Amino acid sequence: MGFLNLMGETLPSEKDCQVRFGKNMSVQVEMCAPHLPAEWSLQSGIQLTWPHEETDWAYMLDEVEACFVEIARAVAQRELLLVVTPHPERVRQRLEAEGICMEQVRMAQCATNDTWARDHGALTLLGYNTPQLLDFKFNGWGLKFAADKDNLINYHLMNQGLLHGTYVNRLNFVLEGGSIESDGCGTLLTTSECLLSLNRNGQFNRTEIEERLRTMFHLQRVLWLDHGYLRGDDTDSHIDTLARFCSPDTIAYVHCDDSSDEHFASLFLMRKQLETFRRLDGKPYRLLPLPLPRPIFDEDGSRLPATYANFLIMNEVVLYPTYAQPDLDAEAAQVLAEAFPDKEIVGIDCRALIRQHGSLHCVTMQYPVGVLV
Repeated sequence: MGFLNLMGETLPSEKDCQVRFGKNMSVQVEMCAPHLPAEWSLQSGIQLTWPHEETDWAYMLDEVEACFVEIARAVAQRELLLVVTPHPERVRQRLEAEGICMEQVRMAQCATNDTWARDHGALTLLGYNTPQLLDFKFNGWGLKFAADKDNLINYHLMNQGLLHGTYVNRLNFVLEGGSIESDGCGTLLTTSECLLSLNRNGQFNRTEIEERLRTMFHLQRVLWLDHGYLRGDDTDSHIDTLARFCSPDTIAYVHCDDSSDEHFASLFLMRKQLETFRRLDGKPYRLLPLPLPRPIFDEDGSRLPATYANFLIMNEVVLYPTYAQPDLDAEAAQVLAEAFPDKEIVGIDCRALIRQHGSLHCVTMQYPVGVLV
């Protein structure tokens, strides 16, 4: 395992290879410069950080574990699955009892605060001799929740030999994976509400944060969304709850057509701003509206942040959250099928996950080819 801090260093002269799936699932190889791959780039596997009795899930552990099992099943049928947990033997027994093929599962024993792998997982750069695994500081979404154990997970996974590549220390900058979207071609999509939060990197202004993003991820530009939110969202408007790249020319976004809904005005302004965005070739994006689920409330009557934008793109499939709203669940599936015509669209009931204010994409982290073996 190598350790490297890339800030300010000259880029390597040798170019690594990016591997992509063709329509017939054969492997195509092309040379590429250092970049942050899109989620649809060829993956080696998916991480889940498993819930346990010392997390906020303790009061509903059976219910949320059942949801995690279904995500694990869907992943392990298609890709490698990395499970991070303080209790690997107990989780192993549960997965075996559920009939999940353990040859597809890698277990990592590690202390954890919570389960949101999207936000504490390493972000991978490709285009070097080995994948670069960037470990950013995770501070519990702006100091809202404890994150001391979660903030050490990436380091432990590298030390255990479960993630392959070069560890890159970025712990001087707060960044969650759910707050950014890459098209794989040098464009990053994010929200100003999250990245300009004073409790994340308040010492930097917007220009300074954008410059750091451009340098760290080798970007051509950053697109900032200034509108859009979900009631009950703890993340300060993570982009993966609102708008997602589906290809370099397509963005799926949450749309609200009910003028009486509290989200209507903000999501309308978000759509209008998305319509102003242009691709690098100057053309507008193809925008695909995802329905907003009907309101779901917790036991205290507070609205929960249900969203169909929190889908996970895998090599052969898109896993998306469902909320026991058959008409809207089906409509979301149709939109995703239009966005990903070559992939299977598979729904997973995520009503348990939104009880802690996240959904399917939030609890997963994909790793590109070469990282999990």
